[in-house]
Amino acid sequence: MLAVRKANERGHADHGWLSTYHTFSFAGYHDLKHMGFRSLRVINEDRISASRGFGTHGHRDMEIVSYVLDGILEHRDSLGNGEQLRPGEFQRITAGKGIQHSEFNGSSQQATHFYQIWLLPESKGLEPSYQQQAFAPGDRLNRWQLVASRDSAEGSMLIHQDVNIYLVDLQRDIDIDFALKSHRHAWIQILRGAASLNGMPITAGDGVAVSQETMLQLKATADSEFMLFDLA
Repeated sequence: MLAVRKANERGHADHGWLSTYHTFSFAGYHDLKHMGFRSLRVINEDRISASRGFGTHGHRDMEIVSYVLDGILEHRDSLGNGEQLRPGEFQRITAGKGIQHSEFNGSSQQATHFYQIWLLPESKGLEPSYQQQAFAPGDRLNRWQLVASRDSAEGSMLIHQDVNIYLVDLQRDIDIDFALKSHRHAWIQILRGAASLNGMPITAGDGVAVSQETMLQLKATADSEFMLFDLA
């Protein structure tokens, strides 16, 4: 079963310095039909104006993953980390017992375009931690690249949940399969481009919830980028 969450049906807020689209209910956007999927709780597509950002604020008991598409995301947190996240780089914050952080556009000229994703952790009260990692773009060209997993498999980031997160850059007219194990679920987010998923057209910003399927086939109709969550 495939359930499409169309990009133009997402919640949207324009704060002047921030344009944000919410796949699931978040902040002032509340929709009982879209509260999350499995352990996925938040998928926000954000664009932050130059030199602006989110001031210091706190989180608890959440796994927070950010992925930059364009621009620079500057991170500071109460653990003493201070980093810049650039296109193609990921960060994972385990909020656990509590963490304070801020995220800013590190450029005075260019907007920052990134995805912020929250997943419920396997257990509460974890020790807060931070991880940042870059992955070779060539390793995801027309093939799946594992970027986060429960056991840091294949050099991926550690995440405290039974989930594998993959990226793939598909060139136009190339197709790729993903075999979904029995009793597993998936969420596919198309970050850029356009494609078909099991024959169904999807485009940038669309997300697809997948259950009771064993094989997924993506075929790019334009150069495209996807993120896939393989979920318990």
